[in-house]
Amino acid sequence: MSQPTAESDYPDHIDAAVLKIAGVVVLGAIMSILDITVVNVALPTFQDEFGSPDSPVSYSHVAWTVTAYTLALATVIPLTGWAADRFGTKRLYMAAVFLFTAGSALCATASSIDMLIGFRVLQGLGGGMLMPLGMTIMTRAAGPHRMGRLMAILGVPMLLGPILGPILGGWLIQVASWHWIFLINVPLGAIALVYAWFALAPDHPERSESFDFLGVALMSPGLALFLFGVSSLPAEGGDFSAPRVWVSMLTGVLLMAAFVWHSFRPAHPLLDLRLFSDRNLTISIVTMFLFAAAFFGGLLLVPTYFQQIRGESTLSAGLLVAPQGLGAMVTMPIAGRLVDKVPVGRIVPVGIALIVVGMFGLTQVTATTSYGLLIAMLVVMGFGMGATMMPLFTTALRTLSGAQVARGSTLLNITQQIASSCGVATMSVVLTNRLNDSPIIPGTQGVPQLGGGLRETQAAILSNTRPENLAPLHLDPAAIARGLVDAASAFSHTYWVAWVLVALTLVPALMLPRKRQQPRVADKGATPTAID
Repeated sequence: MSQPTAESDYPDHIDAAVLKIAGVVVLGAIMSILDITVVNVALPTFQDEFGSPDSPVSYSHVAWTVTAYTLALATVIPLTGWAADRFGTKRLYMAAVFLFTAGSALCATASSIDMLIGFRVLQGLGGGMLMPLGMTIMTRAAGPHRMGRLMAILGVPMLLGPILGPILGGWLIQVASWHWIFLINVPLGAIALVYAWFALAPDHPERSESFDFLGVALMSPGLALFLFGVSSLPAEGGDFSAPRVWVSMLTGVLLMAAFVWHSFRPAHPLLDLRLFSDRNLTISIVTMFLFAAAFFGGLLLVPTYFQQIRGESTLSAGLLVAPQGLGAMVTMPIAGRLVDKVPVGRIVPVGIALIVVGMFGLTQVTATTSYGLLIAMLVVMGFGMGATMMPLFTTALRTLSGAQVARGSTLLNITQQIASSCGVATMSVVLTNRLNDSPIIPGTQGVPQLGGGLRETQAAILSNTRPENLAPLHLDPAAIARGLVDAASAFSHTYWVAWVLVALTLVPALMLPRKRQQPRVADKGATPTAID
């Protein structure tokens, strides 16, 4: 099947051939996006399964199952365009599906938390290529004039992921085991491989630009080492002078600094930092970074709060988180229609303000906060998210020339993934430190299976998640009650950190274009763009 070569070669309607290809892309997108959110509800389960009273696994440690996945996504995104030209989109897409599926199967076999984190990296390397490759395949199959209608199709998994992911994860853990949140990808991956083999056009690899392997070697380890140092703080008692903390963080900073210096040297760097000379893109990326760090870092804590503080099952926690996705489903299509009519600087600040309001509600959580209030706050945050993400992506690329759009899009996607990783690491460290501030229950220091003793917050969380482990200890109910209050306070304190970050996001958001962006004459051979 040959690809159309000019716009006149594409029919005006969405024909069966394009829908067949869209099915392949949507299936891959569903696997990738669901796996970002499906694990969120499983973090308390990982703590229980891979830890024990004498050797507990901290929340900041299990959070690396999310951080490692998003870091792998960020690493592989800039490689995708080069590899697609070098090896062909069909071949690379099938390789990405296979890698993601194999990583999923290996995750289900993990016997330790560190093994699971390692397999999540492998899974993320495959998953990170699925979305950008899918966009490339769709653009080539549909042509630019039909992409608006096809984006509505691709938007389905983006909208449903935050809703179905936690529910599906909670249900699988409750009726089967945590292994099935990964094993479910195996039959889906097998179907996607067969589907792609028959539906996608044969490959025609082309000569590609040189790839910045040195940039990858500097950025990825640098960021991972820095975040590892941050996440090691709870294990070191919050001591920045511990070698595990400062050596990792310093090495990471030095590698990232070397990456920035290197990025201005090659013709085709991993990330084109020269694009920061565009004011519109710079403000959009700063806004995106602060927003993603606060929102996705805070989002991670919600199902954990419902399970550890309120004693809900994994399925109930997933259902209670779903209203946030429903809120985004309401406002995202509205924002999509408004973005071509109303200046983005009048849309995004409204979305950020809604998140500020919703996040403030979460800063007030206690062990007895009304579920009605919590759900209302999650819906408001969902409204804000739907009015923020897509308009930010749209305005960021409007002032770039055709040759710069692809590089700007890569920069935006990587910024979102890196910010999510930083937010998850930061929030989990803050929460773990606050939980570790709780006093040890007298008399538990000498119990062999408890190591140095049991903290009141640990006892309170165990009373909601694994009460059978507490029964033989005959602990004072008053100590457990105090621990529950302190544990809820730890979540509240962590949400204050997220709230401050969201509030700070309003500063760059108010600097976004507040006047209608008018089309400009595009560079020869480039797609039309717009200026302020």
